[in-house]
Amino acid sequence: MKRRLLLSLPLLGFVVLSALLYRGLAMDPATRESAMLGEPFPDFELTTLADADRRVDASLLQGEVTLVNVWGEWCPTCKQEMPQLQALAERGIRLVGVDYKDSRAKGRAFLEEFGDPFAVNIFDPEGRLGFDLGVYGAPETFLVDADGIIRYHHTGYIAPHEVTDVILPEVTRWRD
Repeated sequence: MKRRLLLSLPLLGFVVLSALLYRGLAMDPATRESAMLGEPFPDFELTTLADADRRVDASLLQGEVTLVNVWGEWCPTCKQEMPQLQALAERGIRLVGVDYKDSRAKGRAFLEEFGDPFAVNIFDPEGRLGFDLGVYGAPETFLVDADGIIRYHHTGYIAPHEVTDVILPEVTRWRD
């Protein structure tokens, strides 16, 4: 009896592990909540993409509601998302970009090709700021209120309808 029980333990372990992995694979990452909601934007001091001598920090996000978009030249979805970000900028929404795990030359070339809707682009080649934000990929977008608090998190691509249905209402909510 003991021998039979000992032989069935690996099978039981395999079944439990398989169920957990299946559950994890079935989850939609776009629905995950950011642990940063309601928290101050992480402290950082990095250079801008445009100027290696210009340093910026979290005070950049004080005083005005801002969308912070994490992007990279290597990210095909970021290329698809640029028209939506341009539309938001044209509507007077302040956008700050975080060029994530990229090279300065490739990031600049990306913006030349696809447009630059950002007031400032923070250059994060090692991904430290992205790590502090809990980013696991790009694109990801954070709405930061005028006090520097993260109020909304959008994982993945901002689809055209989400500009008017999701993003603009969130910006309006935190501007008022």
